[in-house]
Formats: sequence, C-alpha cells, structure tokens
Amino acid sequence: MFDKAWFFDLEKQIRKMGADSDAQSFDEIRENLSHPKKLSPDAFADMCAYVILAGGFSQKTAKRIHKQIMDSVREKGADFDTLFSMFHNKNKINAICQIWNNKNALCAEYYGIDALDEKLKFLSHLPHIGKITANHLARNLGENVVKYDIWIQRLGVAYAMQSSKCKVQSSDIDNGKLNPKIKSACDEMFAHLSQETDLPIGYIDVVLWKASQLGLIQTSI
Repeated sequence: MFDKAWFFDLEKQIRKMGADSDAQSFDEIRENLSHPKKLSPDAFADMCAYVILAGGFSQKTAKRIHKQIMDSVREKGADFDTLFSMFHNKNKINAICQIWNNKNALCAEYYGIDALDEKLKFLSHLPHIGKITANHLARNLGENVVKYDIWIQRLGVAYAMQSSKCKVQSSDIDNGKLNPKIKSACDEMFAHLSQETDLPIGYIDVVLWKASQLGLIQTSI
C-alpha cells in the first residue's frame, strides 16, 4: 500500500466502475487543481450548495438533490418555501438561500483573500459549512487541499503504522474534531503519495476517499 502502483491501480478500478467523480469528474477535479479558474458568483454559490447538501448522503443522492435545488434556484430564485418543499432540511435550505442571495459579496470576498489559511477560515464561517466541509469546498473551488474526513483519517493511521513515521493509533481518530496527530499522519501520507505520483494532494484525496467509500481499500484500522 501507499506506493505509486497501488494508487494508480485504485484510480483505474474507480474509473472502470464509472465512479470517478465528486461534484465534478476526476478529470475536471485534476484540471481545476492544476489550473484553478476564478468562478462566477453563481458558480461559487453552486459549489457551496453542493457541499452543504452532500453531508450525510451518498454521492448519487447528493447530486440528484443538488440538481433539483439548483434548477429551481436558477429559475425562480432562492425561495425558502419552494426549496423546503423539495428537500425537508430547514438548516441546509436556509444556508443555501443565504449564500445564493449574498453570492456577489461572498464570492468577491473569497477571491479577495490571498492566504490559503484565511480562505479556509472564511469558508468555514459560511452558513452550514464547518472546518472539514470548508476543505471539501475549497478543493472544489480549485484549492490544493484535502478533506480530513473519517476515511482519510483511517488511512492516515494505516500509513503511519506502516511507515513508522508517526506514532498514532485508531483511538486518536475523532471525526468531530481533527486530532493534530492524525492531521500530521495524513499530511505525511499525502506528501509521500504526491511525491510518488506527481499529482496534487487534492486529487489524491478525492481518489482515496472514493476508493475507501467503495470498499476498495482494506485496512486493519
């Protein structure tokens, strides 16, 4: 595990299954991370809506709901009652409405920030977007970052145990609050795989996340 051949085999399996996507296809994600584009306010709000809706759902379900919501928003505007009748989650719908109705100012503020840490901090304070989701959103916006979700944390521990570079164990994993030791293990893993594959860590992240979700990676963690 955790070498060039292992990673590209996982990527090949995912593509063969037709599961090579998040909000965008793997190829779009890779291109966007290599050559980031400045999005319009509409596209920025659309990306925010996707990560808000994605939490707690399969990707297939999230994409379906996201399309329904955004088709309605573009046609009729961000009307809470209309959207809530389609998707009964008051907090998520309210967040989507807030972001859409303030998209011009929010988008301008985001792109006016230079430092990545400050960008992540800004995104984490958007409605219904916390620290981990902020990384997911940032990656979809073209920032070369990773989302330290439960799948990636488990892989970070497995990598640390295999490489003996970090002293961590599965009991250190906390999906609610990222343990600094776990983050360090994950960062070591991504640095190693980026060097092995010559790929952006954000792209490596989405491949490993999808492979874990599909059960293609087996660890003892």
